[in-house]
Amino acid sequence: MNLIGVLEGLLFVVGDDGVTLKTICEVLGVDESTAKDLLIELKREYENANRGIRVSFLGETFKLTTKKEHKEYYQKLVKEKNEELSQSQLEVLAIIAYNEPITRIEIDEIRGINSTYIVRKLLSRDLIKVVGKSDLPGKPNMYRTTRLFLDLFGLSTLNDLPDMPNIEENEEKDLFSKISN
Repeated sequence: MNLIGVLEGLLFVVGDDGVTLKTICEVLGVDESTAKDLLIELKREYENANRGIRVSFLGETFKLTTKKEHKEYYQKLVKEKNEELSQSQLEVLAIIAYNEPITRIEIDEIRGINSTYIVRKLLSRDLIKVVGKSDLPGKPNMYRTTRLFLDLFGLSTLNDLPDMPNIEENEEKDLFSKISN
């Protein structure tokens, strides 16, 4: 078994949360000295100039991070990606803001289309967050908007959102009947 490869995968899986030395020992079934040797070896492999990531020890955990010398490129990418929200992302954000807390299934019912990918994107951009589990079957996650969402749209609270027009089903039918006349 290639424990270096397993360790690398482990660091990738835990992402930003990182993993403690104790957990590495438990998962790999090795003693602390062996775990440290594996971490040092992996760290050396990542020190190669051809690599874009490194092993870092932050907050009592080990994690994969990007190299500081590449920072300007990562900032360009983040800036480009964060400049615009798609129409679908804006739609899902509005649904969540006006109905929170809300499950993804409820969002899908309102939109009439699957929103899994968009919810993931909004979570990764920290515009929404998981705030608990619903009592619905399967205990789906419930979502709310974040402080960053309020800041992005210049709102102090959700009470600052504009009122939604109250459209009755009959009004919609009347609108269409007026068009066809």
